[in-house]
Amino acid sequence: MNDTANSRPPELDRVEARGSHHDIGRALGRWGAEACHRHLVRSDAWAQVTACRGLPEIPAMRALLRQAFPWIEDELAGLAEGLELPPDEVFLWNCRGDLWALAPDGCTTVLAPRRLSHNEDGDPGFAGACGLADVRPIGAPAFVSFVYPGSLPGHTFAVNEAGLAMTVNNIRARRAGAGMPRMVLTRALLAAGSAPEAVSILRAHPRMGAFHLGLGQAGGSQTWSVEFSRAAVSVRPVASAPMVHANHALHGAQEGLPQVITGSSAHRQARGEALLAQGAEALAILADTGDAAEPILRRSPGDTDQENTLATADIDLAGTTIRWAVYAPGAAEPHHRFECLRCLA
Repeated sequence: MNDTANSRPPELDRVEARGSHHDIGRALGRWGAEACHRHLVRSDAWAQVTACRGLPEIPAMRALLRQAFPWIEDELAGLAEGLELPPDEVFLWNCRGDLWALAPDGCTTVLAPRRLSHNEDGDPGFAGACGLADVRPIGAPAFVSFVYPGSLPGHTFAVNEAGLAMTVNNIRARRAGAGMPRMVLTRALLAAGSAPEAVSILRAHPRMGAFHLGLGQAGGSQTWSVEFSRAAVSVRPVASAPMVHANHALHGAQEGLPQVITGSSAHRQARGEALLAQGAEALAILADTGDAAEPILRRSPGDTDQENTLATADIDLAGTTIRWAVYAPGAAEPHHRFECLRCLA
């Protein structure tokens, strides 16, 4: 996955992590340490999340992690080591959406039968510090994932060598008892060999927070819109008409979910659905700024959720291998093209 300075967008770095899960976590921690010490640990979000350290749910969350996914616990330990931050605080940060409904994680996804297109929206303080991680664990599928400094891979967008593609949207569910941290679950999904296996992993474990996933398989005839919460794992096939998903639960199975629907999420959902009805293409929807107050492409320092678009992914699942591209926010041409995990440009 060699790259040149001319083809690397200023918004995204490239990082390689391989070996044991502890080694992978340590490599990702070393890569993200500067941004975390410069920005994250000084942020209001870090203060909000680490203030949760005394909650009674925390020991149960850690016990569930240790029992079901000790390899992810190893990855978190390596991450903390590489970051040179306390392991308990790094664990809490990777449970942020389970503990705090207003954690700064956003995103918009357009799902079509053979395509997933996604805006990755997050903390603008990380602009220029995020990356694409080429991760090659021992004894598990390799994958490429968008990564934030200080965070496990898997809660953004990713493709693995088994031909599984995943996009992830925040759902701001209110805290309601202990369960498996949602970012642990989505990290576990990157080891899955298929979309049905990924759904089975979600259903096999108690869940704390909530996420929306776009799942797809190379050569498949449909994608899946998946919402999971403490109450349910709901799966909606996308086999004909495309759909848009912002940052609140939409499936009937999630009716009554205690959640926060921000103005930005409500407006992006409505605007995206209107553009789909007009026949707009996915990338045009994700680049839309027609709603000036709450645009889909989010670049304002005054964003009402304090989030900005940091990258856009367009994942084509029509062939026997996944062809996908990553764009800098608002760019007309991709800065990175991939065939499965192989970087083409």
